[in-house]
Amino acid sequence: MTKTSPTQYNIKTDTNPRLVTVAATQMSCSGSKENNIEKAVNMVRRAAKAGAQVILLQELFEDIYFCFEQHGKYFETAHSVTAEDKETSEIKIFPDSFIRTFQELAKELKVVLPISFFERCHNSYFNSLIMIDSDGSCLGIYRKTHIPDGYGYQEKYYFQPGDTGFRVWDCHVDDFTVKIGVAICWDQWFPETARSLALLGAEIIMFPTAIGSEPQDPKLNSRLHWQRVMQGHSAANLVTVVASNRVGREATITFYGSCFITDGTGHKVKEADQKKETFITHRVNLNEQRFNASCWGLFRDRRPEMYGPIVTTDGFQPKDVLKANCGFTGTSSEIKIPNTRTKKNKKYLKKK
Repeated sequence: MTKTSPTQYNIKTDTNPRLVTVAATQMSCSGSKENNIEKAVNMVRRAAKAGAQVILLQELFEDIYFCFEQHGKYFETAHSVTAEDKETSEIKIFPDSFIRTFQELAKELKVVLPISFFERCHNSYFNSLIMIDSDGSCLGIYRKTHIPDGYGYQEKYYFQPGDTGFRVWDCHVDDFTVKIGVAICWDQWFPETARSLALLGAEIIMFPTAIGSEPQDPKLNSRLHWQRVMQGHSAANLVTVVASNRVGREATITFYGSCFITDGTGHKVKEADQKKETFITHRVNLNEQRFNASCWGLFRDRRPEMYGPIVTTDGFQPKDVLKANCGFTGTSSEIKIPNTRTKKNKKYLKKK
């Protein structure tokens, strides 16, 4: 009989395996919100019929990706869904018809739906996502942290940087919970995003996106780079990553689809093509993933106290920058910049 390695997961001894099927979708969008919503609903139904229990739709799928230009008319399309409860004075979610459509769908199909949408709160606008649980309840809102501003992707004109912080929710699948973390498009380029979600307990990280060609450089194709970054997040944090995207041509951008799902090592286990409107699914054994992560010891061996530069903008602590000064040292050809942190240089400065 073959002996099982001490670092090899044995499903035969797992009396209560936690198995969940995730899905990523991709579709084209038009200027008709009704058609886009109908298409999204149908995509969710198809994925659920194929066994998916957590289904990720793409970023801002209700409309075209309007950030290719700067135009005030799009502010009118934002959804206002948070307000103060007059009885309790607490801030609560009050879903509008768009959100309710997907609440009803989630409840009917018993699936978890992270829904991306354009949010307005008073005079502020956000690129947001609302997590809808399998019973149709809204678990909360995440607001996109990192906002891009480049050719064809002029999001800073519309969205403020999110103020919610990274969020992970306990979502219900069958008779157990799954900890799902979400971030949105440009967020995925930052390793801090995925690490924060993993530290918050995320077992699955999901990225709804809208990315394609670069209007200023038709030869630039970021598709593989886009995938490799998220594969790296998966590998470094030992979690499943699910990414969705658009397909088709909109204004100045051709969206390249290629939605994909990784295992807990960053390997792509499922991937769609660059043009087809479709969905992909994959079955994840969460217990196996957790076992493997524990055996690797990456989180055990972290040294948070050594990561000071990561919470700065330039590698320097603000208090140190405030202390920085420069005395007159002569002409430019004579200037020397001693390392004042060493004993030798301190003696040198005293003599001077």
